[in-house]
Amino acid sequence: MGETEYVFVTGGAGYIGSHTVLELLNKGYQPVVMDNFSNSCKGCDSASQRGIPESLVRVEQLTGKEIIFFKADILDKSALRKVFSKYNFLCVIHFAGLKAVGESSTIPMSYYRVNVGGTINLVEVMKEFGVHNLVFSSSATVYGEPQYLPLDECHAVGSCTNPYGKTKYFIEEILKDLHHAEPNWNVFLLRYFNPVGSHASGRIGEDPLDAPNNLMPYVSQVAIGRRPLLSVFGDDYPTTDGTGVRDYIHVVDLAVGHVACLKKLHDNPGLKIYNLGTGQGYSVLEMVKAFEAASGQKVPYKVVGRRSGDVASVYAATTLAYEELGWKAERGLAEMCTDLWRWQSSNPKGFASTVD
Repeated sequence: MGETEYVFVTGGAGYIGSHTVLELLNKGYQPVVMDNFSNSCKGCDSASQRGIPESLVRVEQLTGKEIIFFKADILDKSALRKVFSKYNFLCVIHFAGLKAVGESSTIPMSYYRVNVGGTINLVEVMKEFGVHNLVFSSSATVYGEPQYLPLDECHAVGSCTNPYGKTKYFIEEILKDLHHAEPNWNVFLLRYFNPVGSHASGRIGEDPLDAPNNLMPYVSQVAIGRRPLLSVFGDDYPTTDGTGVRDYIHVVDLAVGHVACLKKLHDNPGLKIYNLGTGQGYSVLEMVKAFEAASGQKVPYKVVGRRSGDVASVYAATTLAYEELGWKAERGLAEMCTDLWRWQSSNPKGFASTVD
């Protein structure tokens, strides 16, 4: 790689974002990160003198490379223009947005304003500055209740069970319309399944601001003693042990998938949709047992009623990403759990922990 290739990363201080920034640095790209700390503000009080949040300070320490950072909001178009006026971006990787499924049902207008409105702002500024390459952080929630398994990219979308999933679906539709009208755009819609784990160093990981919305951060917080027990929502599903089955993917594999998209830009691929998952489903209780084995800690749980909108089983078909991107998940369940425990045990209070 000769001339510096700048990549704009919105929401790059968050869980998936920070791991992707690390992979970008390792591959020779120069990430320019913008974040407003809405999902990643723990540790902001320990930000460096340059104003960089703790998650990215640690990425710099791990890579020995510097991150360009702006604290700003994607709803602030003037802030976006300011960043774009400084750098000639190869591509934008767009993570920024509100992401709590339950919360989205209580404050849906905030989710539409931030997720959909923010993306429109971003795309309009990209057009102004002649940047036409975009990698979008979508979600398997766009599929709704599976009509068949494994879920492939041809499965029907739009039957979303919550406003968060609807924002991802609406953004996908907006970006499809954009590409149809302006075929010079290269757009990747990456449908994530369930990211877990952390960087193998244990220095960066998932740090939920409040009670975790996802299974494995909750499991790890029970194991470390931050929470008394895990609630398992339903044990009467038609699965091996009655608990819900999901496709869990190591966050580092997910981050590597974004870098694979950047490599694909040389082919001018147009609009592409890829599942990023492992193709393997695990039940809630299988995940608990795997984490207990990796951590040596007991994770007490109680079975409670099903949650509205939950389905029995969801897992991905991953052939397309392998055939077209040369990408597949390399890290298995044991590694996911071991790395998650390394992060949680080294940082019992997340980025707010004092770590020597």
